[in-house]
Amino acid sequence: MKNIVVGILTLVVIGLMALTFMGGGAYHGGVHGHVIADMGSATANASVKVKEKSDRAKEDDKLSALREKAGNAGAFEVSQAFKSKCSSCHGVNGSGEQNGKKLMGPKLFGQSAEVIYKDLIDFKSGRKENMIMKGLLVKLTEEDLKTLADEIGEFPARAKEAKKQ
Repeated sequence: MKNIVVGILTLVVIGLMALTFMGGGAYHGGVHGHVIADMGSATANASVKVKEKSDRAKEDDKLSALREKAGNAGAFEVSQAFKSKCSSCHGVNGSGEQNGKKLMGPKLFGQSAEVIYKDLIDFKSGRKENMIMKGLLVKLTEEDLKTLADEIGEFPARAKEAKKQ
């Protein structure tokens, strides 16, 4: 009895497969396959004209790419520690932006050294949750944190000095 049921189910499955194959359904893409083929031939036949950029536009693109690559490093001098630990998220000058684009980290420019130092201690100890900050600060001593905080606190004065020059 068991063999008869299995045999009947096998015949039903094979029959359904044959029906699908002959109907051109999913196996051949069916009606939807023809629509996609039509779209492909329509776009292949369409003539697309690409507007050539002027020399000035090409130069502007190159200049923008260089600015993007260099950042705004010319603003004022910062330490290597700030560049390696902070600038990728907070900007080269602590503005939280680079070339007019908002970065991941908040603006540090204009905050006092005491507030920055307290925040750094809180991030390192885990009182403020931020895995990136904690990972960056885990091997720094409190003296290193104080040095970074003092440097960031000096940013407004450094910027003012850089504008004079």
